[in-house]
Amino acid sequence: MSTWDVAVVGAGPAGAAAALGALHAAPHLRVAMLDRADFPRDKACGDGIAPHVLDRLAEVGVTGLLDDHVPAARLRLDRDGRGAERVMARPSYVVPRRVLDARLVDAACAAGATLVRHRVRDLAHDDHRVVLDPGPDEVGATLVVGADGARSVLRRHLGRPDGDVALALRGYAPVTPGREGAQVITFGTLRQPSYAWSFDRGDGWANIGYGEVLGRTPGGVPGRTELIAHLEALLPGATRGAGDWRGAHLPLSGWRWSPPTGRVLLVGDAAGLVNPMTGEGIYYAVATGLAAGRAAAEAIAAGRPDDAGRRYRRAARAHLFPHLRHTAAAGLLSRRPPMLDAGLRAAARDQRVFDDLVELGLARGRITPAVARGLAGALLRPDHGGGRPCGS
Repeated sequence: MSTWDVAVVGAGPAGAAAALGALHAAPHLRVAMLDRADFPRDKACGDGIAPHVLDRLAEVGVTGLLDDHVPAARLRLDRDGRGAERVMARPSYVVPRRVLDARLVDAACAAGATLVRHRVRDLAHDDHRVVLDPGPDEVGATLVVGADGARSVLRRHLGRPDGDVALALRGYAPVTPGREGAQVITFGTLRQPSYAWSFDRGDGWANIGYGEVLGRTPGGVPGRTELIAHLEALLPGATRGAGDWRGAHLPLSGWRWSPPTGRVLLVGDAAGLVNPMTGEGIYYAVATGLAAGRAAAEAIAAGRPDDAGRRYRRAARAHLFPHLRHTAAAGLLSRRPPMLDAGLRAAARDQRVFDDLVELGLARGRITPAVARGLAGALLRPDHGGGRPCGS
């Protein structure tokens, strides 16, 4: 039996951020990160890391994390051969999760956390602590942070409802000529909402993939062959020489987000936080992980561990709730082809609209007045200055 101040279930970006947040606030805490895998380990993801993620990590002393990687400055948004291609206000990185997650685990361990190989299957409470997997190998903790991903065991035990879910398939392939140095997203024309992507890693290889929201097209859950076919149809040539395919379910955020109170805090994918417009989840993982870790440390320091959930809920909702309302609206609008096309035309016409849409899709942006005006103008004048052709 082992007992900790804070036990973090899952050592991905959300879990590592929770450990970093707790230890930055109270370096003396006994913090364990429980994960069923050894690190480094792979995970299905688009691998895009917005600079905002690095901003948040710098708050807890983690700097220079990706200094050896080359950022991608250009973003191309395309549908049916037309769209917008511009230089982003702040370049994003494309870093395999095998690299990113291991570095974050190392940073958390350097701060004082302990990585424990353990697969959590059950959850219970007693008078003074939370018990994971009650029995001979149980792990006890004053507080628990659930960072165990889209299929979170802790989320299920807490009885939290599920929202919309997307399915994505990711692979790696040599960068296709014409897509070097860019992150390319091509939206589907037959299946909505859906898109394919090709993100240049900067080393001659690209992260490629395809995703769509489940339950919105007939035929049930698509298999790997079908997903790869959709990817190739939207980004011809992208799958040539591809391998390392991995699939993942993405729990999409909605209009409402109400984290549970108490001694078990849910963060990242386990909290159902994936951008419904873009499928981005790394920023949410790090932001909520840091907030949960800080809330845990503050509650323990105050001698009121039962107050941790309320503290976390207040901090996380203040940071993300307005943004989540805007992404929910944007996600619904993007499911309508005329609105999606209008957004692409507006982004092609106006750098401000482009930049604001990037913020909305990658971090905590909102539907700004510039975006609203751009959409209205593109809908009223669909053929005036429309989106320029995007090369492949």
